[in-house]
Amino acid sequence: MEYPGTVAELTERLRAGGYLADRGLATTMLMALALRRPVLLEGEVGVGKTEVAKTLAAVFGRKLIRLQCYEGISTSQALYEWDYARQMLQIRALSQGEATDEQSVDKLFGPKFLLERPLLEAIRSGDRAVLLIDEIDRADDEFEAFLLEVLSDFQISIPELGTIRADSAPVVILTSNRTRELHDALRRRCLYHWIGYPTAAREAEIVAIREPGAAMQLIGKVVTAAQRLRELDLVKPPGVAETIDWVRTLGVLGQTELTADAASDTLGAVIKDRDDLDLVRENLAEIISGA
Repeated sequence: MEYPGTVAELTERLRAGGYLADRGLATTMLMALALRRPVLLEGEVGVGKTEVAKTLAAVFGRKLIRLQCYEGISTSQALYEWDYARQMLQIRALSQGEATDEQSVDKLFGPKFLLERPLLEAIRSGDRAVLLIDEIDRADDEFEAFLLEVLSDFQISIPELGTIRADSAPVVILTSNRTRELHDALRRRCLYHWIGYPTAAREAEIVAIREPGAAMQLIGKVVTAAQRLRELDLVKPPGVAETIDWVRTLGVLGQTELTADAASDTLGAVIKDRDDLDLVRENLAEIISGA
């Protein structure tokens, strides 16, 4: 993958794709592109970790391959599986008069019956792809160890087909919301960047880029309110994504001001927990008055 030569150039490319990266993030991503190193992005929920990979793939015209991690994810679900349904159909065809010699049986485990999952697809795609390993903290320790081995060599061994190697490593971005601590072995192999909540001015700029049709006065009031919400003791504080959704929701309703009534009607766009909703409603007048 060709990459910009300076941090400023990469920042501008990302901005053109709708993502406003600060200098620290842009520097980390530039180093990842130049050194072919995976990047581990940690931060609060909804601050734009996943969007980094999406935007990077879009602006460089590369395929985005996403591996969504979850509790209990298996290596086969991430790497490859055999198409057992098609294999059974082939076996039936062979049993109905066709020869069942060793060569015919071997074909049952050939490329025709191999189902690519994200990791194998990324290895085969090489630097034509951006591999997003989303929410790695949700996977268990065993899967993390397996992933570490794959990311080290970018090759896998399929007993029936042999070893498949990447001609060149894809760009790899891992995200974590820190629901559990990741092992040091994985951290050491990655470049690292923490994405926190932005300042009010920067958040307003981000929202304006994502919602260019929204009035800056409305954006400013919504951002101020979102910043005040994060100061409350909420179970799920709103991220930047929720701020953008709030502006969009108000726009759909034709609202040009963040009044108490408008805020109350649209809280579902920014608050996603029942207890949080009750707490916010109790403090809504104060939150809106300061916005």
